[in-house]
Amino acid sequence: MNKKVGIIGGAGFIGSQITNVFLDNNFEVKVGTTNISMVEKYQHLMNLNSSHNLHISELDVTDKEVLRTFVSDCDIVIHSGTPFILDVEDPQTQLFDPTIKGTENFLEIIHTTPGIGKVVFVASVASYNTNFPMPAGGRDFYGTFDENSEKFTSIESHPYAQAKFIANQVVEKFIAENKDLNYEISSVSPVMVMGKSLSGREDSTSGGLQYLIKNMIAPDAFIQSLYDNDVPFSIVDVRDVAQAIFNSAITKGLHGKNHLLASETYRVSDIHSMMNGRNAAHGPTKVYNSDLAQQDLNMNFRPVIETLRYCCE
Repeated sequence: MNKKVGIIGGAGFIGSQITNVFLDNNFEVKVGTTNISMVEKYQHLMNLNSSHNLHISELDVTDKEVLRTFVSDCDIVIHSGTPFILDVEDPQTQLFDPTIKGTENFLEIIHTTPGIGKVVFVASVASYNTNFPMPAGGRDFYGTFDENSEKFTSIESHPYAQAKFIANQVVEKFIAENKDLNYEISSVSPVMVMGKSLSGREDSTSGGLQYLIKNMIAPDAFIQSLYDNDVPFSIVDVRDVAQAIFNSAITKGLHGKNHLLASETYRVSDIHSMMNGRNAAHGPTKVYNSDLAQQDLNMNFRPVIETLRYCCE
């Protein structure tokens, strides 16, 4: 009997790639989606290899009983279901509640559900620096950052980043207060995730940001500031993020670790050029260090030029 993984948010930009990797490795895969009547949100998953091992379930992470039912028969659970929204009208209801309360609910349910062996949280570089892609306070753009660097957060940071930082603090506090868990919890924290959407949908925040940079469009002052300052962006391929999550899920001895996932760093102007088939004016640098992920998760991150070609195919 194949092992079963539950993937919260398994039909999203990153989640679809996670689903794909687990299916390719002969897992039974259960994907949670917020509205099962919106078939267009997960129809693309039916075209993946081994989709006969795929099960779609309606899931609301704020409903504890529904969440309990979803995870009840899983060996592994991946939490990739927090909202990624940049154009925010109500940060509390759109970001803070689903991200933080959703994480609290999830931990409570996992703690009382037997049979689960591994939990992986898809966190964010914001769990280390809520100013990303701007540098952490007191640093410059090219100061290197790794898992041992002092974490930085500010109430001036984007609400999405603040919510992800606080949610990660909730996870760390839970691990510290529960010393004798019979399952492992690990996290991954990708920098700017780029690549091609498996769904073909055009309403994802990640896809929208890629479109803006490719076409140098600035719908607001924040995006315009990225161009004005030619901000260096650390990038990671969405396929590498999915593989790192899979490797984290099947590797023992990672309890409590939160791995940064990053490839190279390029200025926005160079990302724009490469997305349009031109050469970068400047070479890549390394700002966010992924040595720990390479060591623990056996990762070899794709160069950014390969990622940009993939997303612009």
